[in-house]
Amino acid sequence: MDALIATFAGYAPIYPELLLAFGASELLLLGVFASRIKSETMVWIAIAIMGAAALLIFNQGLAVEQMFNGSFVVDPFARFLKLLVLLGSIVTLFMSRTTLKRHGLLTYEFAVLVLYATLGMMMMISAGDLISMYLGLEMQSLALYVIAALRRDSLRSSEAGLKYFVLGALSSGMLLYGSSLVYGYTGSTIFADIATYLQANPGQNIGLIFGLVFVLAGLAFKISAVPFHMWTPDVYEGAPTPITAFFAAAPKVAAMALLIRVTIDAFLPVVAQWQQILVFISIASMMWGAFAALGQTNIKRLMAYSSIGHMGFALVGLAAGSAEGTKSVLIYMAIYLVMTLGAFACIMTMRRGEVAVEEIDELSGLANTNLPMAFFLAMLLFSLAGIPPLAGFFAKFYVFRAAVESGLWPLVILGVIASVIGAVYYLRIIKVMFFDDAKESFDIMPADMKLVLGASGVFILLYVVYPSPLVSAAEAAAKSIFPG
Repeated sequence: MDALIATFAGYAPIYPELLLAFGASELLLLGVFASRIKSETMVWIAIAIMGAAALLIFNQGLAVEQMFNGSFVVDPFARFLKLLVLLGSIVTLFMSRTTLKRHGLLTYEFAVLVLYATLGMMMMISAGDLISMYLGLEMQSLALYVIAALRRDSLRSSEAGLKYFVLGALSSGMLLYGSSLVYGYTGSTIFADIATYLQANPGQNIGLIFGLVFVLAGLAFKISAVPFHMWTPDVYEGAPTPITAFFAAAPKVAAMALLIRVTIDAFLPVVAQWQQILVFISIASMMWGAFAALGQTNIKRLMAYSSIGHMGFALVGLAAGSAEGTKSVLIYMAIYLVMTLGAFACIMTMRRGEVAVEEIDELSGLANTNLPMAFFLAMLLFSLAGIPPLAGFFAKFYVFRAAVESGLWPLVILGVIASVIGAVYYLRIIKVMFFDDAKESFDIMPADMKLVLGASGVFILLYVVYPSPLVSAAEAAAKSIFPG
């Protein structure tokens, strides 16, 4: 018995993942064999499971632990980002209940798929080798393919799911091909061993560089960075709005975490090679996200291009290739997550009776019909644009400062230009809300939406007063993956 307890205790670092895996499987069985249980109850159970997983992560301390011969790494970096992912998934489930129930889409499968997707994200964040990276990525992706096409009677939703699946399969193939090249030239799939090989063999290896390019291309698809962004606007527009909110939040954090893990843990000795790739992707994403959003009339498509641009800004910090740059990316993703969830709380409230509206013009005169919603949405949009003293300004400030310290002045200048251009389409929405003639008011905002909108609004408004908890946590997380 003592041996059994000792063995079980040895798996303590993966208790949160085990809890999600067991909970999702049990929830699936409940849905199949206990059909009398309401779907909304299933959602609350899923929220409780993820909340318990977050508590387990809190109690893990600050130690760096490795499982399965280094394939699974648990460190402050992983814990920080896992908590962000769990926050994004919990809030999305919490907000989605009312909207999905209204459309008859609140089924137990949705809660199960979100749990499995979140489990995949947590595996991605702790991946210590190419195989565990791929397993986590595919577990997340397979669940997201189904979620994107959840509304089976909608042509747009089915099209969104099909496009995401086909392009996702292409990116997975690129990732696998790149991983095979890396393994072929280094003789290992473990990130630490790959870094050791590169350190011992400083000469350029063209085949290995090709492998690195393919791996980065596969990961760039997951964060919808240009030129691998083509799926994003269609999936954002075609999927039901609560699902779009999920796509825009937690999966982006997990994919960015995996990109950091791969570049820093495995390929830091060849930083000059991947830095060039990230600089190009960053510039392309910032510029395309800014210019393409200018002509959008659908607010979900606008948020898609906005997310493309924001991933470009986050990559500015990673391109710096330093501990300060890594810290800035973590802060950026935390603030981006809060801003996105708050914005989608408003977008999900854009409805009149049974009709959901998505056109920006439908927000005309919102300040006259619902001033609190207009105010908080305006603050979130100002923050997304990077207007001081809101949290979004500091997110961009941190990544730009890290890039300046690494001598990437051209990247910073282009980033500032893209930020100014991007501010135009955010300000256009604010102008519509406060200065255009009022249209028929939206339905009363549900209490759960009010809570999410209010909490996110307070965070971005008061971040300037007390930023140290987030900054300190991000710094500790960055140091754990980037010693010295």
